[in-house]
Amino acid sequence: MIALKRWCSRQSTSLLLLVVCLAMMVFLSIQTQSFFSLKNVVNILEANSYRLLLACGMMCIISSGAIDLSVGSILSFSAICTAMALKGGLSVGLSIPLALALGGIMGAINGLLIHFTRINAFIITLATAFLYRGLSLIATQGIPITKLPQGFRSFGCGDLFGMESGVTMALLVIVLLIPLFYHMRWGTYVTSLGGNPEALKRSGVPIGRYRVSVFVLMGVLSALAGIIVTARLNSAEANAGLNMEMDAICAVIMGGTALHGGRGNLPGTVIAVFLMGLIRNGLTILSVSSYYQQFITGAMLLCAVVIAEFRERKSRIG
Repeated sequence: MIALKRWCSRQSTSLLLLVVCLAMMVFLSIQTQSFFSLKNVVNILEANSYRLLLACGMMCIISSGAIDLSVGSILSFSAICTAMALKGGLSVGLSIPLALALGGIMGAINGLLIHFTRINAFIITLATAFLYRGLSLIATQGIPITKLPQGFRSFGCGDLFGMESGVTMALLVIVLLIPLFYHMRWGTYVTSLGGNPEALKRSGVPIGRYRVSVFVLMGVLSALAGIIVTARLNSAEANAGLNMEMDAICAVIMGGTALHGGRGNLPGTVIAVFLMGLIRNGLTILSVSSYYQQFITGAMLLCAVVIAEFRERKSRIG
């Protein structure tokens, strides 16, 4: 019984979000009969698969005491390079690994700049966000790249293990991240980077290697999300991924990850992504203007930040 109470206390944020999700689902099912249809449930999962990938990577970034504002720009540029490679005759089997490698390289650049310059991650990634977005505009001259090969489209929106491939890949990333983040040395050192980096450095841990690895993971997941979005839309454009980093940060903070690092919450992040997807879907079904989505997302982020800050102050006092 005591163990159960401790577990509930540790997972209080996730449980609260789960209750809010259930309440939202009940409300929407009462308001409209089409909400609980299989087609709508599938639409929610498909529409949020790439957001889930970005949120998982951002959870690791914020747990390490940093932040990444270049996520959407990495998504855009890696997707454009993939589309250009496909148009140039490169096979799908080579184009996709190329995109993932490119995303990892852009993430590594972020991590190396932060580690060696010791400039705040907010400033560095804000600068690289403009840099990568500028490369996207230069490469395309603002013209979308369309009519991609069918094999590539099938990778992003085809069936894989009975589900859309984007949903399956997001679930596989979560399954792989659980042991990596919670049960392996990498996850322990990443959270320690956010909690007490000086103590970690004095213990002989090469903190630069782990700092860079987190940004590499974020870059790879951003590129994977870009592949899914591009294949689904059959188009790669420079403006893809705009403000997606804000959605990811919102989901991570709502999910219970410590704002200043040192603690991550993967289950809470996943539930928060699903909750935000429910809200978007519900507003669409109820024919509410899409303008309200931005307002609601901002309000949710503000509430999550305030709650997280009060939680941190309470824990420090305790």
